[in-house]
Amino acid sequence: MDLPHFDLGDFVRRVLAEDLGSGGDVTSKATIDPTARFTAEMKCREPIVVAGLDIALAFFKALDGEVLIERLVKDGDAVVAGTVLLRLEGNARAMLAAERSALNTLQHLSGIATMARRYADEIAGTGATLLDTRKTIPGLRLLEKYAARMGGAENHRMRMDDGLLIKDNHVGVRGGVAEAVRAAKAYDSGLQIQVEVDRIEQIEPALEAGAQRLLLDNMKPETLREAVALVAGRVPLEASGGVNLDTIRAIAETGVDYISVGRITQSAPAVDIGLDYVLSA
Repeated sequence: MDLPHFDLGDFVRRVLAEDLGSGGDVTSKATIDPTARFTAEMKCREPIVVAGLDIALAFFKALDGEVLIERLVKDGDAVVAGTVLLRLEGNARAMLAAERSALNTLQHLSGIATMARRYADEIAGTGATLLDTRKTIPGLRLLEKYAARMGGAENHRMRMDDGLLIKDNHVGVRGGVAEAVRAAKAYDSGLQIQVEVDRIEQIEPALEAGAQRLLLDNMKPETLREAVALVAGRVPLEASGGVNLDTIRAIAETGVDYISVGRITQSAPAVDIGLDYVLSA
């Protein structure tokens, strides 16, 4: 996995601690012999794009260092309903204790990847690039943005110090688009200066003040086309707001360079994946 700055071991420990509590899986302790083995297949029950498989496997490995795993797909793969994602064999108590943490993570991240792929497919061939946003569950941003990449989106800002993005509230406090851009230039962060505009008349003042990229917020396709013609390639243009699967193609066809979609991470439903016991041969 390409996950810089992500501590997988710490994540696995925290999630397992949340699920197991101080007493562990008391049901498995009460019903299953400590030496019993568990052989299972993990299957998707609907078409999905896979994301987070290595993380899911880490939960099983954390509780049984000798678990046998056969991985049959990889992150980023689009698979049909009924596909076996992996097979595993290990200590039954350990595998059942890890099951829910592994599935929760894989279902959530694959849900994001699956939705991102739908959006990416909708704008294929237009030249526009799909972006995610910072609308993520607190504490899960690195994972959710990884999943968005697996689905075909590009990451925008991972953190607030990754890019200088002047939004409407910054503009309001500063007193105008041009004033905010000039202040950002004087700050000399070394970062590209992007500014949000929601009206055509804000574009030229922003560019004249030194904006290096524009976020066209909540503009209809006809307004976006006007903005694209006005800017004429001087800076990259990103469309945002009101974007869904029904509208994104028309937005992409206006000629914008990027389209950011918060619902990829904010609203993606978990996909249906199960872990099913298999009788040993």
